[in-house]
Amino acid sequence: ATARGRGSGGARACGARGARPAASPPAGPPPHGFGLTIKEHNEADSRMWYYRFATDAVEWDPAVNVLLPDDYHTSGRTYPVLYLFHGGGTDQDFMTWDRLPEGGIRAWTAGKPIIVVMPDGGHAGWYSNPVSSNTGPRNWETFHIDQLLKWIDANFRTYAEYDGRAVGGFSMGGFGALKYAAKYYGHFASVSAHSGPPSLRRDANLVPHWANVSSAALDLGGGMIYGEPFDEARVSADNPMEHIESYRDKRVFMVAGTSPVPVDPFDLLNETEVLAGQREFRAGLDQAGIPHEWHEEPGGHFVRPEMAIRDIDGIIARLRQA
Repeated sequence: ATARGRGSGGARACGARGARPAASPPAGPPPHGFGLTIKEHNEADSRMWYYRFATDAVEWDPAVNVLLPDDYHTSGRTYPVLYLFHGGGTDQDFMTWDRLPEGGIRAWTAGKPIIVVMPDGGHAGWYSNPVSSNTGPRNWETFHIDQLLKWIDANFRTYAEYDGRAVGGFSMGGFGALKYAAKYYGHFASVSAHSGPPSLRRDANLVPHWANVSSAALDLGGGMIYGEPFDEARVSADNPMEHIESYRDKRVFMVAGTSPVPVDPFDLLNETEVLAGQREFRAGLDQAGIPHEWHEEPGGHFVRPEMAIRDIDGIIARLRQA
């Protein structure tokens, strides 16, 4: 892959265009199922449908935006699904991908035959069930895999099969996508990591240490994703680098920045580690003879619209057609 120009958008972009609950919600999918109870919902927007759930898995009432194809209500067709995850931080949530510049996910999928499911993942949930929590259950992995995925397949016209699903994300969400694609091999035929770290054991375990520190500060009231000392079995189970064979026969797409802004230490730390980890991961895939698409782009830790569009088109080409 060759370097391309920097996109104009970043995951830190502000402004909220995501769907919000209606005062008198219209009838939607059934309010219960798979451990989920709908507390709020809004299907007024023809494309972006909003749900907030009560679930024993996450004592946080997590929300989800479901972005439908333009012709969903008239075609009668069944569609493939992309589960798209946000990054970490107090400004990141289920609406992040709809806030991005250049129209965000709505514009990037306009006219395209795919459903996009964008759930909450916590400020620093790391798409994991933590070792400990002092703020109630924060079992994001259980919510996404055992509850939400099944609820989506039961309530929307989706291909509930391997070739019908993709998973992708930015930063922490890119890690979550890589993790889920390996850990739940039969669920997703395509995986995408936009500035997502795929290696947990390099640089003195920097990424799981950061997962512990960020989750303790932002979500778990001092609890941790991996514990201190580490629950080593859990780190290994989550580490994409230790499960290279689980990416065989999948579409694998990765993007990393090559020139973080020096005046932003956080950006420098993030993308320097991401780039090194993705290079290590790519070498592992190469050694195993597993095809993958990768891009090293100028700039730091942000979503690149042109790469997101390229990825979406590749996902649609790989999955079962609507």
